[in-house]
Amino acid sequence: MKEGKAWCLRLLPVAFVVCSFLAYYCSYTIIQSSGTTVRPLNSSRTLCSGWLAHRKWEGLNLNISRQKQLFLKLGDFFWRDHGSQLALPYGVKGSELQLLKVLAMTPYYQLPAHIEKLECRSCVVVGNGYVIKNRSLGGVLNSYDVVIRLNNAPVRGYEEDVGNKTTMRFFYPESASVNPSLNNEPDTLMVLVPFKQQDLRWLKEILYDEKRVRKGFWRPPPQIWLGDASKVRVLNPHFMHQTAERLLHIPFPPKAKQVPFHPTTGILAVFVALNFCDVVHVAGFGYPSSQNQRLPIHYYGHDTMNLMKNSNHDLGREAKALRGLEEAGAIVYLHPHL
Repeated sequence: MKEGKAWCLRLLPVAFVVCSFLAYYCSYTIIQSSGTTVRPLNSSRTLCSGWLAHRKWEGLNLNISRQKQLFLKLGDFFWRDHGSQLALPYGVKGSELQLLKVLAMTPYYQLPAHIEKLECRSCVVVGNGYVIKNRSLGGVLNSYDVVIRLNNAPVRGYEEDVGNKTTMRFFYPESASVNPSLNNEPDTLMVLVPFKQQDLRWLKEILYDEKRVRKGFWRPPPQIWLGDASKVRVLNPHFMHQTAERLLHIPFPPKAKQVPFHPTTGILAVFVALNFCDVVHVAGFGYPSSQNQRLPIHYYGHDTMNLMKNSNHDLGREAKALRGLEEAGAIVYLHPHL
């Protein structure tokens, strides 16, 4: 009985969002049928209105600062702001030369102007989980100001469930697709999340068309990458560090002989959204709860839980952190979940 009541409480924010969209579509249909010209309501304004826009992340003690720059830029990186004492993925110590060359070829670091000037930003982080399959959330996801996607998750052929709008896509070399234009929009920002020196080296070799070095990757990355350099951004490692330290409470530095584990791009994207957005919703997060290692984990392809066996991620810790954010009202799931 208690579990049922708790689940009902979790559904209240989702119900509010759904009702807002239903009200919008119904009113739009009625006015259209009367022959009146109508300007569509701003769904972002709907999401930002009322208690949903209250910045509930403020009381989470996550050291969130809306002034922190999301992406690294050449102009002030080496001379003012940074003297990193940490290596990747939490800092850039030891990777400065690689980074210098990458930033010289990717001189842009801004977000689109129409997003920067928004008084209230509604954001959705779309995970790759099987849980989003057959939810028909595509239209809802497309209505947010900012849609963040992860790795090489496709949208083509899955629009009904996941939509096709992509403002930012977080990726690293092993999760890159050869031709980003196939599953992104022309103005999508391709945000590199560098976990190690080799990740910056890979991008440098792509940008300068240098000989590719294949060593140092857990899976061979593309040797040809057709991304637009003007749309490439390098995520500030500050956010990875804060995700690990403040949100996941990962012991740092790791104990002797302990295999280090790092945040996934998914939980990282949620933390970035909390730093950047006023409304943060999520969809497609969660792994199968069953011990059956053959269950699918993505809404696409055939990967199973076997893929996660030897990963350096703590999925249990991340699930707990997401539950905490949900219970605090900092994020809202757009579908039922475990």
